[in-house]
Amino acid sequence: MSDQAVDVLVLGGGVIGVCSAYYLARAGRRVTLVDMGAVGSACSYGNAGLIDPSHCMPLAAPGVISKALRWMFNADSPFYIRPRWDKDLFHWLWLFRQYCTLAHVDAAAPQLYRLGMASLDLYRELAGLPGMDFALTQKGFLLLYATLGGLTQAAREAKLLQRYGVKVQMLDRPQVRGMLSCVSDQVCGGMFLPHDAHIIPDRFVRGLAQVLAAHMGVSVCPFTEVKALVPEAGRVRVVKTSMGDIKPNAVVLAGGSWSAELLRPLGVRLPLQPAKGYSVSIARPAHLPDFPLLLTEAKVCVTPMADRLRFAGTLELTGFDFSIRERRVAALLRAVKQYLVRVDTSERLETWAGLRPCTPDGVPIIGRAPGFENLIVATGHAMIGMRTGTGTGKLVAQMLTGEILFMDPAPFRLERFF
Repeated sequence: MSDQAVDVLVLGGGVIGVCSAYYLARAGRRVTLVDMGAVGSACSYGNAGLIDPSHCMPLAAPGVISKALRWMFNADSPFYIRPRWDKDLFHWLWLFRQYCTLAHVDAAAPQLYRLGMASLDLYRELAGLPGMDFALTQKGFLLLYATLGGLTQAAREAKLLQRYGVKVQMLDRPQVRGMLSCVSDQVCGGMFLPHDAHIIPDRFVRGLAQVLAAHMGVSVCPFTEVKALVPEAGRVRVVKTSMGDIKPNAVVLAGGSWSAELLRPLGVRLPLQPAKGYSVSIARPAHLPDFPLLLTEAKVCVTPMADRLRFAGTLELTGFDFSIRERRVAALLRAVKQYLVRVDTSERLETWAGLRPCTPDGVPIIGRAPGFENLIVATGHAMIGMRTGTGTGKLVAQMLTGEILFMDPAPFRLERFF
């Protein structure tokens, strides 16, 4: 690959990268995609697989700070920060605090909903491609509440969501039991989002990568580490990789949590933190429904995936740490027992952890890097990468090709942090 000239170079083989490559190739661009590992092996592998545009409240929202302060130094909590000296983390937390306002939610939620709904439509299209069997299932999303306070907050949130055009159904305890026979006595109500869907995420990413390589002329290069982006006169002229130098006409940086480190030498600062999430998969019990659940107070998703049931959750700001802490896994599984009965979690098929790229406002970054005309950044999707992956990829392609944009990308521009 040494000194190879390419048209568009996509850095990152997760959901954002493969979707960007797909829509660029469909628009007639010659695309090369590289990833430092196997395609679809990072956060796009072990997540909850939710395509849930209705659940569009950003991570930064009113009330989150008070919860975070109670949780942040508790290693068993849904949100944990490992104590350490890190000025980038302190800056991120300061910005996060500033974004936890109703004004921010009112600005961000409708944009996230629109991007999510567009993505759901695109997932439906991609499900029709030959070989794309990723078990797209649109049967809604049920949020469960184990406290009256949580249910009261949900009712307030439902009114906001309805204002944004989201269809919401609030459920009392008997109505929840009518939908879910294995719910525990602690659950006092729920919220049902009927338009939402879920998929098997690694099947989607790997399947689309195979379509790219086999049918669309995309050069897919796994196990290729990006060492540096070399700038010249307001452009990225060379990308240095473990397989040699690449000279691209344009670059899409979809490197997840590693994006900030690649941009730092260029003088472009991303307020990005890697947030570790965990998942545990077990054999799927026959009595569970085929729609996903959110154990709301515990922040744990429960997703049926073919013959498996996946529990996914936690947000752990511990830097670039891939270790699986059994204490965190045990806390996640305890939450399942609080909300559900007759679900045996003792026989695990798989335990996984990955680093999700989080912005302080809970909104992804999609747009040109300031000062670089041929570099588009697409990262910071945190827990909504699968939900918005197809829409992000299409928006990236439209930016590069000059096509009419399906939505205004201004809310996602990196410059909002400057």
